[in-house]
Amino acid sequence: MSRRHFLKTGAGAAGAAAVAGSGLITSAPALSQGREKLVMVTTWGRGLAGVFDAAQRVADSVNAMSDGTLEIEIKAQGELVSGLPAVFDAVTTGQADMYHGADYYYVGQHPAFAFFTAVPFGMTAIELNNWYYHMGGHEMHRELGEEFGLVSFLAGNTGAQAGGWFRKEISSADDFKGLKFRMPGLGGAALGKLGASVQTIAGSEVYQALASGAIDGTEWIGPWADEKAGFQEITKFFYTSGFHEPGAGLSCAVNADRWASLKPHHQKMIEIACGDANSWNLHQYLANNSLALDRLVAGGVQTLEFPDSVWDAFGAASREVLDENMDDEFFARVHDSVMQSMKLSSRWAGLSDGAYTRQRDRVLG
Repeated sequence: MSRRHFLKTGAGAAGAAAVAGSGLITSAPALSQGREKLVMVTTWGRGLAGVFDAAQRVADSVNAMSDGTLEIEIKAQGELVSGLPAVFDAVTTGQADMYHGADYYYVGQHPAFAFFTAVPFGMTAIELNNWYYHMGGHEMHRELGEEFGLVSFLAGNTGAQAGGWFRKEISSADDFKGLKFRMPGLGGAALGKLGASVQTIAGSEVYQALASGAIDGTEWIGPWADEKAGFQEITKFFYTSGFHEPGAGLSCAVNADRWASLKPHHQKMIEIACGDANSWNLHQYLANNSLALDRLVAGGVQTLEFPDSVWDAFGAASREVLDENMDDEFFARVHDSVMQSMKLSSRWAGLSDGAYTRQRDRVLG
């Protein structure tokens, strides 16, 4: 039995009824005089820097291109559904039309979702886009989505994410033992191998969890988004480079039945809007991170790097996590595709961009 069949009949249908009966979702897709509305639920709190902007960018682009014939209405985290799993469930069961989020929140549904956000020691943003658009990644995203009744697109990217905020310096891998740390996806699973107590918390709830002591540390995104979140008010130890998300993709997924009901030109508008948001969002982060880092440092934040021994521990734990999932045929197939694409991308980038930037830095000082 396919996952989509399960969702449409039996326990999956019962889950949809439970969601509908909860009072959290009350509206069906709107059809009026040739005008259609899609309700987008998100994993982001309203106004979260960068991530919510990407969702808004998709909606605004579609609304503008369609001249009002197709409207996307955004419901931020907690406005229609609460909790990360509820966002996925609302769309797969047809109670909402689409979501914008980070697909690695859904590794519990299938571990291969991680590849469409980030896996530890995985692809940079450029490498991810190369794989996604030109080496089979998008087709694999769509194939995975079919199991859950979704039509999926990349629709944002944070770029390389920071190692995170800690209450004390990390001098060895042993410092992670018993540490209550917020990190989703397979990166979080790797930290768990080092003895951390790993938690997946929605972005809008991270500040309070850190401030209250419910967690000892957190990764979020990078200087700009982290500054906006206010983590520097709680701790001053900031690790600028992390192993877990070297180029984190954000996704937009539409309920497959709702997608099929749309006119082809409306489908193309969504696809184009997602591609636009994917590029625009990456450069939004790049444009803001350095200046935000300057402000953080001026405010007393210490920028740190993990010791090589800790990076080695991250690497061993990450390989173990990936190996544990290789029994799943689809996960293994996506993994092999990613590794092949990443190897090809990095080989040329090292010979071209890498050599150029080294020489540029040397010549310009």
